[in-house]
Amino acid sequence: MTASTLRLDKWLWFARFVKSRADAQKLIERGQVTLNDAVVQKTSTAVRPGDTVVIVIAHFRHVVKVEALGTRRGPAPESQTLYCTLQAPERLGFEEAALPLRVPGLRRPF
Repeated sequence: MTASTLRLDKWLWFARFVKSRADAQKLIERGQVTLNDAVVQKTSTAVRPGDTVVIVIAHFRHVVKVEALGTRRGPAPESQTLYCTLQAPERLGFEEAALPLRVPGLRRPF
C-alpha cells in the first residue's frame, strides 16, 4: 500500500461509519461494502480518493465518495471531511436490510 491508499477497514473506522475496526471487518466479511461497484472481499482492500463506497448498515444504504484518507480517528467534524455523500441514506426494506453489528440491549456477560 502506498501513501495515496489506505486499508478499507481503517478508512471506515476513520470516517466513523463503524465503532471499531473489528466492526468494519464484519461488514466487509458479510458483503455489506461495495467499492466502485464491486463487492469487497478483503479488509485490506486499498481505498483511494475518488473511489465510490456503498455501505449497508442495519436498515440504511450509504453511498459516499472518498475525498481524503485521513491519518487518525478524530472528532466527527474532522471525519466528515473524509467523504462526500452522493445520495441521502436510503432506508431499505426488510429483505434487503443487513443484520446489526450489535444487538441493542445485549450486554456482555458478567
